[in-house]
Amino acid sequence: MIQEVIVVEGKMDVVAVRRAVDADCIITDGFRLRSAAIRSIRGAYEKRGIIILTDPDTVGERIRMRLTQMFPRAKHAFISLEDATGAADGDVGIEQASPAAIRRALACVRTPMERPVPIFFMGDLLRYGLTGRTDASVRRARMGRRLGLGFASAKTFLQRLNTYGITREEFQSALEELP
Repeated sequence: MIQEVIVVEGKMDVVAVRRAVDADCIITDGFRLRSAAIRSIRGAYEKRGIIILTDPDTVGERIRMRLTQMFPRAKHAFISLEDATGAADGDVGIEQASPAAIRRALACVRTPMERPVPIFFMGDLLRYGLTGRTDASVRRARMGRRLGLGFASAKTFLQRLNTYGITREEFQSALEELP
């Protein structure tokens, strides 16, 4: 069983997570984040710790940012956009991810650094084709999957590299795996 409580957006996300792992979950009920949900999350954060696992879409990222402001030492797991997209209908969400994809994301949980050290800069993303190229978003998605950072815009990807303490060695190793 996972020690921390996993924070997800909806009921179907809980079903998907429980198909993959033995874990307790709390539902945010989308972006609303009602006071009851916040109290539950705060209690879990203080007693057991939390892992934020939101959908890899705009709303999911907003929820993640809001929760991160409230709970700065929360851990984060990211599902890749590819793994969270339903084959039949194209819907995006944790509920669309396979148990293997959820386990993969939870195996790569990241904790933000208290004082991030800027190791990476926009020039690094340019140099390695992670921005400024027609295929840059695809390359970032692949790198995000390998590094456990999920899909993100160039600016957000850069922030994640530095916030989650990705080393140059980890970055280079993931870069070498790109086609």
